[in-house]
Formats: sequence, C-alpha cells, structure tokens
Amino acid sequence: MILPNESHQAYCSLPPPNEMILKWAKERPNDIYLKQIINRQFVEFTYADVANNALRLVSALRDLGAKPGDKVALISKNCAEWFICDLAMMLGDYISVPIFPTAGADTIEYCLSHSGSQHIIVGKLDDSEAVITVLNEMPNVISIALPYDSAPKCQYYYQDLIKQYPPSSERVQHHDDKLMSLVYTSGTSGQPKGAMLTYGAFTWSVQQLINLINLREDDRLFSYLPLAHITERVYIFGTSIQGGVQTAFPESLETFIEDVRMQRPTFFISVPRLWTLFQQRILDKLPQRKLNILLKVPFLNSLIKRKIADSLGLNNARILGCGSAPVSPALLSWYHQIGLNITEAWGMTESFAYSTINYPFRADKIGTVGNSGPGVKIKIAEDGEILVLSKGLFSGYYNNDIATKESFDNEGWLHTGDIGSIDSDGYLSIQGRKKDTFKTAKGKFVAPVPIEKKLFEYSRVEMMCMIGLGLPAPILLVVPHAFPHFDRSRYERTTEKIIKRINAEVETHEQIKGVLMIKEPWSIANGILTPTLKIKRHVLEKKYHEIGQNWPKDQLIVWEK
Repeated sequence: MILPNESHQAYCSLPPPNEMILKWAKERPNDIYLKQIINRQFVEFTYADVANNALRLVSALRDLGAKPGDKVALISKNCAEWFICDLAMMLGDYISVPIFPTAGADTIEYCLSHSGSQHIIVGKLDDSEAVITVLNEMPNVISIALPYDSAPKCQYYYQDLIKQYPPSSERVQHHDDKLMSLVYTSGTSGQPKGAMLTYGAFTWSVQQLINLINLREDDRLFSYLPLAHITERVYIFGTSIQGGVQTAFPESLETFIEDVRMQRPTFFISVPRLWTLFQQRILDKLPQRKLNILLKVPFLNSLIKRKIADSLGLNNARILGCGSAPVSPALLSWYHQIGLNITEAWGMTESFAYSTINYPFRADKIGTVGNSGPGVKIKIAEDGEILVLSKGLFSGYYNNDIATKESFDNEGWLHTGDIGSIDSDGYLSIQGRKKDTFKTAKGKFVAPVPIEKKLFEYSRVEMMCMIGLGLPAPILLVVPHAFPHFDRSRYERTTEKIIKRINAEVETHEQIKGVLMIKEPWSIANGILTPTLKIKRHVLEKKYHEIGQNWPKDQLIVWEK
C-alpha cells in the first residue's frame, strides 16, 4: 500500500541521502564527516572518502550479481562503514534490509528469507555465532565482511572490494514513493513485520526534525543506538547526511563513556534504560542526600552540574533526547534538577520515529511525550487509541496486506496501538499499548504502564514488569539493582513501603498482590528484551503465570530460586 502524497513529482521533492553525499563530496570534499574510534584513536572519513567508498561498493555489488531493486541485508553494530553501506545501497538503487546486531539465528534467517535478500553485509558484532549459523544454512546468500575483528568469516571482504572496484558512474534518481528500506520491527510479540519505508517519507521526516531543532553545520553527533532501529536511522543518520553534520562512533560498550567524552556531542539521544544506568553511576559516586545538599549551595550548584555533565561527556550538548520505551517522569525531573534537560519524543517505525516531541523543552510537560511535531496531526480515537497523520508514514508491511489494512483507516490515519490522552496545550500522554492491558481472573482490566511509571518514581529499580493476565491479582516482577554491599532485608523493607504506597493510590483490582525478585537480569540474549530494550511482557506472563497463580498467602515478597 502506498499512501497518497500531496506532491507527485517525478523525483523526490527533497534531495535523498544519495544525492546529499554527492553534494557534500563536491562542496566540502575535505571536511570530516565520520569518525570511527579504533584503538582509542579517531579514524576519520571526509565527505569525499565516504562518497568514493560508497560508489566503489556499488560497483562491487553490481559485479556480485546485485541488480537494481534487489534487497541487500546489513547486520552490524554502529560504525562508519554502516553509514557508507547504507549510502551505497541508495546510490546503487538497492533496498536495504537492516537487521539488529543482537538478533538470533531464527530472526536473521526470517528477515533474509522474508525479504528475499541474496546479499548480506556483516560488521561489528558482540557475538557472531547466530550469523555464522545462518550463513552456513543459506550458502546461496553472498556475504561481505566489514573490516572488524568481530565480523565472521565471509565470502568477500569490504576492504578488498573497495580497493578492487572503481567508483560507479551511475547516478540513480529516486521518487517520493520509491521503496528505500525494509525495517523489520523488533516487536514485543510474534514474528517481526517488514515496514516499507519510502524515500519521500524518510527525507520529509528528517527535514522536519532538522528544521525543528535548528540543526547546525557545527553540531556533533554520536551514533551508538542500533542503526537497524528507526530512531537512530532518522535522528542520527538522516540528520547527519541531510544537514552535513559530523558523526562519531564508539569503539565498544566497555569504553562507551570515554568515547562520548572524545566526541563531546552537541546532540545526543539515549533510551530510558541507559539514562537510568547513567543516573545510577552518578549516585554511586555522589549519593542523593549529598547531591541535594551541594545543589542547595549557590556557588556549588553550577559547579556540580558542570562536573556531572563533563563526566558524562555531555557538557557541550545543547539537545538531549530520550525515546524508544516508556520513561519515568521522575528520572527526567532528576536530570532537570542537575541541569540536563532531556527531550522526550514518541514515534514508531511506522511513523519514522517522528510524531511528538517535547521541544523546545518544557519542564512543566515532563510526563508527556511532547506535542505533535510540525506537519504531524494527532488525535485520539473513541477507544483511546492514538492516531497519527503526516507525510512521514510508512507504506505498509512487506508481503502482509492484512496487517497493512489494519494499520490505516480510510482517511490515511495510522492506528498506532498506543493508548493516550491530549491535554489542553496539545501535549500527549501515553498510558501504554492496547495489547499490554490485561484482564485478571476477576474479569477486571488493568493498564500496567501508568502503575509501572509511578513505581519507577518511587524506587531506584532498573527493570520491572507488572503482569496479571488470568491471575487472581497482579504481581510485580523486579530485577533488583546490584547495589554495593547489598542488604536484602533492607531492600525488602523499602519494597514493602513502596508497594503499600502504590496500592493506596490505585483501584482495588489494580493492587499488587506480590513482588517476585528476579534472579537473572533480563536481556536480549535470554529473550526477555527486544533489540530496542523493550520488555516482552507476554513472555514474562507465560513464564511466571504458575507462580502468580499459586502466590503464597500473606507473603508480599518472594525471591526467585
């Protein structure tokens, strides 16, 4: 399904990324565009380098049998070559199929088979076992390895190919409705769906964002959230190429904070879990009580704020962002208290991650996800579902007409699956996913997300999830933060106080019957988190249903054995 656009020009109404890299290579050939940290040093790529390498890769892919319109998969952690490969696919008229670098073998195989990709580019990986398994099972898929030690052995090597082949002389032109990429949604349930992203919708969303935040040529970006996810693809890749802005990439997770300090980004986006980890890191060194005292001293207040921002490498950041999953308003208020204003935004793959944004930042609107971005219309359906209309919407799901039809109404409004409300100023608050709402054994419906948000405000817990589908009453699953000198009995007393407080604030059928302290932290590897760190509630519902069904009487807290 292709949504009607207001403009049906022969080519893109805004220049797409493939045209922009050629423009910058011509106008600013020697300016540094990409900076990859390797062995604690920046390896730099000018605009001319990036364009040259991308065009050489186009020639190589042509010779390896990839024809215009073919799907080409890409699986790698963020790196300079990720940008170069993405640009090469646009320059060569290929359709990119990015895959999360943490995906398991089943997901990788599904994305390749479903999309019909016959070529795959493989780069930096924490664990290459899943990719190796798939490549062995699909020997007809041609593989290319990027120049990193963690990439598995492939049939061809990127460095060899760009040395061997000359830059392509082809200059492809794209139109607004042309398919640019298939992005497989990570999904908290079921098989991933391939969202069809067009050039027109992508460039429109990116340009709206650039205009809104007033992106400048001297801004500095830092790319580390998975580029297979739409937020990083639009907010970082898209703005960097459209705006001609320098972008750096980390060396590893172990050196992450040091890497941020090396780049000192002016525009930095993270996810709730990482903002929480940053907070814990700060509080482990500077406990809240001491921090409160220091912030009350006028001449120390600004000094402490500067030191904290500097320690995170964010002292030059003029825009901080948070998205991808629900975040506690208390966490954003805490950062506001220490002088770091985090703009919360909301969107989804299907809306190019650009729907609402709290920018310019308003502290009084913490707890909302902002108001609709320029060019975006938002409304609430009768059942509370949030609907979105803009030029920046996806074109449907690849080879899935049923799911596509379910996504849009007759007027082109996108049904997001999120439940929310809009205040008198037009700011949107989200109550959670329609499918997250569960019915207990008593026949009463419970919306867990608002309750979880309150719990995050009252506690210093990294991860939690409330379940209750078919249970006598809801129970709370908690992954305790690994405090130094952990005192279990003290932690239980604190938990009891918090649950007593929350139960006094909610309806009787929403009250938490018990708290299960989880033994093993949730992760992508053990199947509880999606690649974008969202919790798969349905997996936890199934795993802990029996425990919830047989919860011991008069016992609030149980530790998983």
